[in-house]
Formats: sequence, C-alpha cells, structure tokens
Amino acid sequence: MSLIKQLWIAIAIVMSLSLGGSLVVSTLSARHYLEQQLQVKNLDNATSLALALSQLPKDPVTVELQVAAQFDAGHYRLIRLTDPSGDVVVEREFAGPRNGTPDWFTRLIPIDTRPGIAQVQDGWHQFGTLTLESHKRYAYDALWVGTKQLLLWFGLGAVLTGLIGTLIIKHITRPLGRVVEQAEAIGERRFVTTVEPGTMEFRRLVRAMNMLSERVRTMLADESRRLEQLRRQTQHDDITGLLNRGQFMNRLDSVLARDDARSAGTLLIGRLGDLAALNQRLGRDTTNRLLHDIAHEYAAFAAPHGDWETGRIGGSDFALLAPGRPDPAVIAGELAQRLDTALNITMEGRGIRLPLAAGAFAAGESRSSLLARVDGALAAAERAGERAIEIAQESPIALPFPDLQAWRTALTESLDRHDVRLARFPVLGPDGTLLHYEAPMRLMLDGSWQSAGYFMPWVARLGLVARFDAAVARVAMREIANSTTPLGINISAESLADARFRSELFSLLEGNPAAAQRLWIEVPEYGALLDQPEFRAFCLALRPFGCKLGIEHAGPRFARLADLHELGLDYIKIDAALVRGIDDDASSQGFLRSLCTIAHSIGLLTIAEGVGTEAEKRALPAFGVDGMTGPAIEAPQHLQASPASGAA
Repeated sequence: MSLIKQLWIAIAIVMSLSLGGSLVVSTLSARHYLEQQLQVKNLDNATSLALALSQLPKDPVTVELQVAAQFDAGHYRLIRLTDPSGDVVVEREFAGPRNGTPDWFTRLIPIDTRPGIAQVQDGWHQFGTLTLESHKRYAYDALWVGTKQLLLWFGLGAVLTGLIGTLIIKHITRPLGRVVEQAEAIGERRFVTTVEPGTMEFRRLVRAMNMLSERVRTMLADESRRLEQLRRQTQHDDITGLLNRGQFMNRLDSVLARDDARSAGTLLIGRLGDLAALNQRLGRDTTNRLLHDIAHEYAAFAAPHGDWETGRIGGSDFALLAPGRPDPAVIAGELAQRLDTALNITMEGRGIRLPLAAGAFAAGESRSSLLARVDGALAAAERAGERAIEIAQESPIALPFPDLQAWRTALTESLDRHDVRLARFPVLGPDGTLLHYEAPMRLMLDGSWQSAGYFMPWVARLGLVARFDAAVARVAMREIANSTTPLGINISAESLADARFRSELFSLLEGNPAAAQRLWIEVPEYGALLDQPEFRAFCLALRPFGCKLGIEHAGPRFARLADLHELGLDYIKIDAALVRGIDDDASSQGFLRSLCTIAHSIGLLTIAEGVGTEAEKRALPAFGVDGMTGPAIEAPQHLQASPASGAA
C-alpha cells in the first residue's frame, strides 16, 4: 500500500474519531440547551395563560375560547386545564406528524422536558390547574439541521486536510521516488548512485545505498585492473605489449569461425628484416626500443576499431587482424604510411626493412589456407624491396555475385520473399540443462540456404544490417510464440543506433510480452565499446520487457566496459579465443577464472563460446562457467526433436 493511501486512511480514522467525539459533545450540549429553553418556555407560557384565565369570567365557553386561542397562536403539543378534583375542563393536543426529522434520530437523541404547570384562580378560590407543554419538533428540527451542518463541515475539513496532506507528503517524499528507483536498480544489479535528499531519514538510507554502489564500483574497478594486468602478463608479448602468437592465433580462429558481419576481413603481416643483425649492430636495448615503436604504431592503428587485434607472432613478425574490413590494399597502405613516418624520424629506423603483406579472408576459410596466402605474399614483398607491400591472392572461395549492386538485389529480394530462417545451436549448463538456443540467421541465396558469415559482410557493406536484424527479431519472436523455446539472437553494433530498428524491436516485444521473456539478445563486445552511451540507453530501454540481454565475444576488452554494473546485463558469452585449449593452458585458466569471478559478483551468467573438444567441455565448469556452446555441445536427446528452424 502506498504512503499516500496510508495517509488518507490515517486522516479518515483521525477525522472519524474527532468527528464522533465532537458530534457527541456538540449534540448533547445542543440538546441540553434546547431542553432548558423548552422548560423555560413551558413555565412562562403556563404562568402567562393561567394569569389571563384568572382574570376572565369562568364560564366554559370563555375559558375554552381563551385556551384555544393560545393553542392556535403558539407551538404547543398539549394545553390542559383540570379542576381541583382532577377532571379535565379544557384540553387541546397536537396529534399531527413530526416533519423534517428522521424517527431514528429522535429515538437516538430524545429531548425530555417537564411541562409548565400553573394555578388558575377564581377570586380567592382555586379554579383549576393548567398544564402546558411546547411541541418538540422544532427543537428536533434545529438539532437535526445543526448535526448535518457539523457533518458537512467535518467532511469538507477531512477532504481538505487529505488534499493538503497529500501535497505535503508528495513534497516530503519526492526523494523517496529516487530512493525506490535506486533500490530497483540495485535489485537489477545496476549499482547506481543518487544525490542525497534533504530529509534526514531518506538521506541516511540513500547514503547507505550509495556506499554500497561505490563499494561495488571500486571492487569492480580493482578487479578489472587486476584482470587486465593478468591478461597482459599471460597473453601479451613482454617487449612489444602485443598479443603473443598463441593468443593471436586463437583470436584468428575465433574470427574465422564467426557467423556474422565480422566474419570477413583482412589479415596483415609485417616482417622486420634481419633481426639478428640489428641486435648486433644496434644493441639489444635499442633493438627492443625499435620493436616497441613498431608495435606501438600497430596498436595505435588498430585502437579506433573495437575488435581489431595486433600481435607479435614471431621474433620479427607483426600481425594485424581486421574483422569487418576486407580491404587489404587500403589497410596495408594506411599502416605502411604510418610506419614510414614513425621509423624515418630516427637514425636507427631509416634503414629498417619492414615489408608488408595483406590478404582478405571470408567466412569458412581455414587458418592454414589464409596464412599460406599471406605468407606467400610476404615472401614476395621481401624480395621486392625494403618496405614493399604485397596483396595476397583472393580467397579460392567463389562468390555468386560479381558486384555490390548484384549483392544488393539478391539480398533485398530474399528479404522481400521472406526467405529467412533461423538455425539452432544449444547453449547448455554444466548439468546439461538447456539455457537457450543460439539462432543465427540463414538466408536463401543462389538456390541454397546460406549461413550469416556468407552474406552478412556484404550486408554490412551495403548498410542493410538494421533491416536484416529486424527480420531476425520478427522470425525469432514468432518461433518463440509457437514453440515457447528460448532463443538467442545477435544484434549488430550498427543496429544499436538505428532508431527505426529500435522502434520495430520494441513494438515486437511489447506486442508479445510472454515471448519477450524467452528472448535472449546479445550484442558483440566491440559494439558495446563502439558507442557505450548508446549501448547503455539500449540496455535500459529493454529492461521493462523482461528479455535477457548479454554481450557476446567478451574477453579481450571486457575490462574496458565502463560502469558495467549499471547496465543491468544478464549474461556474457566468453570469446572462443579464450576457451580454445583451456584444458591445458594454465595462463588462460587464471584469466578465465578471474573473468567469471567479476561477472558473478554482479550477477551475470558466464557462457563459453566455441567449445570444440570434450576436454574443454569437462574443464570449463571448474573455472566458474555457467553455460557452454560450440561444436562439442549437443542438445539432450529429448530436445533434439524440436524444430531446428522456421521460415519467415
């Protein structure tokens, strides 16, 4: 019950008690006053009439006329004249109805008065006794009207008091709304802080909750710093600070296995020529500084892009992985210009040989095939000159459409025909319980159903990502409504800032609240980093619908997500690069355990992506992982009969 309702109830009780007491006191006082007035009137009128009768002739007609005239002129219930023997000489009595006052009121509050009695003389002899009693109906009418007026005033007073009290309480408890919002946010694992109100009690409460939020914020910041330090110690090269070879190759495998718009991209490798001779000529410290400067340029070049990676994959080999940008010539040219500028400002760097090779990759290509193509181009660049650039041959995977316009036509026609379906890959808990199905998009192209990695890079280049994400959301909501099976869909970073997509998504969720609660929505880590205010607004807007919200491919930059505890997320999916080989990789085990600890501290589920072997599947629960998905994860037998996809 709200505080305002409680206030109204309290006012009603207090006013009822005060009204009851005042009503009883005022009514009894008024009755007593009226009884006194009626008593005085009875005595005065009886004395006056007895005196008049004493002075008149005592014949029956004269006496009766005088009594009748008095009775008709006043408001009397009874006038009776009896002789000394007690016989009635004259009597007049009012027998009409009592108008204006309810019978229950007269029974509840009776007015008792004694009649006025006076003696009528005939000379020195007593002629008779006069009894006179005024009518009480006018007293009852006055008492009834006064009581109703009192009730009316008390009712108006109660309403006015309640309205004034409501306004005062609303003003006083205005900070309470912010307190409630903060408490609800903490309940949703969003540890926000609010301004302390002026009311002492509320101020103490808000201060306590702010302290809790600050403790959580500080704890997460400390844990994030330790996690980042651990990641750098275990996954990065000591000299350059770039990813070491093992972690870079895991990251490359993860990107090649993706099934979204970032599954195509560019791999670039640069080789510092004759490192051993440089060590002898420049000395170890100068050579290490040179390696660090080159690595710095690689890292600075990749930094503006959320999911680009740089690594030192050999003593003299530096690599750049650029998902979502299959433009090797452009990327190689920009990086080469940056490296030339940085190297030519020092005497040691001017004669450095640093050839570059780059190659585009597409979904479905193996790591060995990609590395072979780029290594071949790098060998050609080394033969061509000190800082030559070579572009690897195109991937042998044939493309069905020759240019962007052909791709646009084919993609839009497929959407218009509703040739959309969703695949299903189970996400299971350690005990085999189904958390949800991952539901990547499948599209009918070139006569067959194609995976998202096949066409989504082209969708991104054509600016159609939001439209395709909206189609996926429509199909997912319909399938959930038909089967009640929880499904997880991917939302691209580009769609977060698309007002039309957000409006359509919110309309879908609002139109089917039951299905919305079984929908799992995930955004890639680089998308959350790309525009954190937009991502935060998206998270907050989704909370009322009850759907699950998470971050996929999390791990490399997890600590950079500022104020993660305020977003109200439900889960994170740990990138396959951190999961691959986790059963025998001690360095990755420590990082994964710390990552799960931080996530659990703010109530997030942790789900491992790309679980590829039984050994990884058995090892992951020990590090705090709550769910797993990947090639080694199969749905239980009783769930495998569920439909795998549905056409739009």
